[in-house]
Amino acid sequence: MCFRKRNGYRPPDHFNAKIYTGPVPTERESPMALGEASPGLRATGGPAAAQRPNACCFCWCCCCSCSWNEDDSRSKRRSSQDTKLETIPNCEACTKPSIEEVRLWSQSFDKLMKNPAGRNVFREFLRTEYSEENMLFWLACEDLKKELNTGAVEEKARGIYEDYISILSPKEVSLDARVREGINKKMTEPTQQTFEDAQLQIYTLMHRDSYPRFLNSSIYRSLAQMGSRSSSES
Repeated sequence: MCFRKRNGYRPPDHFNAKIYTGPVPTERESPMALGEASPGLRATGGPAAAQRPNACCFCWCCCCSCSWNEDDSRSKRRSSQDTKLETIPNCEACTKPSIEEVRLWSQSFDKLMKNPAGRNVFREFLRTEYSEENMLFWLACEDLKKELNTGAVEEKARGIYEDYISILSPKEVSLDARVREGINKKMTEPTQQTFEDAQLQIYTLMHRDSYPRFLNSSIYRSLAQMGSRSSSES
């Protein structure tokens, strides 16, 4: 039906007009309608709609402001979840473990942790269990103990706290309330021994919980089997 006829329009009696069946001419938009959509949206119907699908108000400048605030809050949440760069290398420099070293790892957890290659292999295992932060925290504490510069000690201590002690960190280690409270008190004047109790607790946790599974893991068994084959061939 004709657009004009559908809206009640009737041509004058003296005008012998036929029903218009062609495209309906676009009527002039009111200033209010022009303000409701962006020029890009009226021209193409695509980019503006894709960029601002959740317009919260009729004014385009307000929508820009609201969307910017929303994007800004998202970026702040992401940045708050990001942790600082590691204070230790991704992997300790070490040589390939010998057959004897691999065999010693199974004798005691202390021998495993005192060996750089053993720590690297154990750390790889912890990564598969999503508990690599325990080794990272222990290594960071060891690095802190070797620091002699007072300013560097404070900087490293605060970095360790933010990375592994803070409840806001995704790499927070599991500590009991007593140890955590002690750290909070010591952080007013941090020293090389600020995390000593926490380091011992995490060391014990890895020893009792992760170490037995490590010895039964495919990572360790493959190394042990390679050592056995090498010794038999020689």
